Amino acid sequence: MNDKLNSIFTEIKAAHECVLGKRAFRDSNAWRTNPEDKDLMRTQFAVDRDRILYSGAYRRYHGKTQVFSFTNLIDEEMTNRNLHIAYVSQISRTIGKYLGLNTELIEAIALGHDLGHCPFGHDGELALSECCEANGIGHFHHNIESLHIVDYISRKGKGLNLTFQVRDGIISHDGEVHNTQLTPQTDKTQADIDNFIMAKKAGQKIGWMPATLEGCVVRITDTIAYIGQDIEDAIRFNILKREDLPAEQVAYFGAKNSQIIETLIKSVIINSYEQDWIAFDEETSQQLLELKKFNYKRIYTDENVKKSNSIIYRTMHILFDKYLMDIKGDNLESKIFKHFLDHKRPEYLSQFTPAEWVRDFIATMTDRYYNEEIKAYMLPWRG
Repeated sequence: MNDKLNSIFTEIKAAHECVLGKRAFRDSNAWRTNPEDKDLMRTQFAVDRDRILYSGAYRRYHGKTQVFSFTNLIDEEMTNRNLHIAYVSQISRTIGKYLGLNTELIEAIALGHDLGHCPFGHDGELALSECCEANGIGHFHHNIESLHIVDYISRKGKGLNLTFQVRDGIISHDGEVHNTQLTPQTDKTQADIDNFIMAKKAGQKIGWMPATLEGCVVRITDTIAYIGQDIEDAIRFNILKREDLPAEQVAYFGAKNSQIIETLIKSVIINSYEQDWIAFDEETSQQLLELKKFNYKRIYTDENVKKSNSIIYRTMHILFDKYLMDIKGDNLESKIFKHFLDHKRPEYLSQFTPAEWVRDFIATMTDRYYNEEIKAYMLPWRG
């Protein structure tokens, strides 16, 4: 039976390889830190995709904020992190297909790129970063934490042992940085990733590109997926009206998310086809930058969006300090023991400090879990 199955897989894989363009990253060139036997039915990147898809961290996406904190508690159609991941995966695979790239590699990176987002999106990230700095473990960045989750936290601390190319794509995404063109750094090594992590935790700004064109596709798609959807959510949340959108960008992109996505996808495909980079044309890039500026001014820094910030910052410090005290006091009834440390292998526990344990525990929480922990601590039930 296995011989027949292997024969079918070999035939299908060969046909798939013929479809790939000459710039696509081949499965046969992928490598893992800890080598494994090849899977009978799946390519290496398909294995990575499935390991991410069935991980506990992936399941928690649906309970994490994208932009609008607390809104999913009252409106389940507001975009959460899970929807964003689905959009990035779908859009990036579409682009990858037209460019002849490896869509299995693209999908694995897309599904895993935001695993390290903590509760309440970027607001929660900044609050958690403050706590991390105050406790001597450096700045917190969700892309670094995403890699940390797949390397050291998943499977009780064993990690997922993903390929270097997927791991690099995960840590190399950055939807906040504006790039017209992304040219992969194809000679990257694990040492480069280690140095990047140290520099970012130390607060340094450092230029950084993915190692593959597939990683570049996911990185540029991250922006394509959120820019128009955040506008749609802001309209739904009554922060914006469609007529408030800037006239020049509406004339260029259209006023709806679907139109914005279509324009951006077409630009990437046209300007990246049979090239050694992934890029927008200059005019589209500039128009996108102006739309980003509008979003920052009217959405991300709007008083209605940010009024929850003070709550997030205050409670993040309270919760971080509480868990540190629980660890130092050996409070085995604390959730950090019962729901996290008690389920981790000795390799994880010995490799990281208590402050890093707390960082990782909070980073893996959903919004609801975080809220319940705050309520349990600040409003304890008395029987």
